[in-house]
Amino acid sequence: MKKILTFAVLVVGLFLLVSCGDNQQQGAASGAFLGGTEGVTAEFEDFGVVEDGVSSVFDTEAFPIEVTIKNKGEYKVKPGDVTIKLMGPAKEEFTGVTSWELKNKGDVEIISDLLPQGGEEILTFASDAKYALPVNGILEKNWYASIEAKYQTYLIIPEACLKEDLTDKRVCEVKEPKTFFVSGAPITISSVDEDTAGQGIMALSIEVSNVGGGKVTKVGDTFGTYDKLAFSIDDAAWECKSGGKVNEAKLGEDNTAEISCKTKQPLSKGTLATKQLRLTFDYVYRTEVQEKVNIKQSVK
Repeated sequence: MKKILTFAVLVVGLFLLVSCGDNQQQGAASGAFLGGTEGVTAEFEDFGVVEDGVSSVFDTEAFPIEVTIKNKGEYKVKPGDVTIKLMGPAKEEFTGVTSWELKNKGDVEIISDLLPQGGEEILTFASDAKYALPVNGILEKNWYASIEAKYQTYLIIPEACLKEDLTDKRVCEVKEPKTFFVSGAPITISSVDEDTAGQGIMALSIEVSNVGGGKVTKVGDTFGTYDKLAFSIDDAAWECKSGGKVNEAKLGEDNTAEISCKTKQPLSKGTLATKQLRLTFDYVYRTEVQEKVNIKQSVK
């Protein structure tokens, strides 16, 4: 009986190991990046004394307007990469606001084992802002901040299969999902599959997704109806397209796009190897944050 039980445990253990190995072949693996689906985030600092979860100031009281940006992903934000625009109240309603639009001045570090929360920077729009109009009782004002951040997503495919003769069963398989690594960012990769696109032509199908809830555009372009981004591959022997355009993708209504990467020339006869490929996705990502402040009538 003990031998039977031991054999059963070994079988179950072997099944679990095989299952785990299969799962790793079906999607993103851990190791190269910490991962995640966030990039640059932002939040307003408290305007004044917090009462019942809302900042409160008197109409005669000066208060600061500050926004803290944080880097929750794995692209190192450089000076000027992030633009914060204040929106909401009309400008003439407040005095003391020195700027309504600011950029980050320093590097904002990525998340890491030593810095699990990522780097941050505080942008100060006003140190002594005041409400300029009469107040009766309590007046609620909603401040908004638009955050536009240049960002990048990195995709590593450690073992693309380069096989000229598909009947050769050695080294690697062509027609299968590939293990991949993707950096932490609001633009992420859902799947990577390899196949052929003709004799000796290797092809990769990559699904890219916008999972951060914001808008996306190419660096240097304006935001439009459709999200779009640029991308590049580190191997000149490959060419990547999406919707017929080289190195550019437009995301559909489901916030995804298919990218097809192919070898430009057929593999030479007898080619049998694996190749690491790296893609970089470039874009500007826009989100928005909101904070309420109660302005109270002072006793006169």
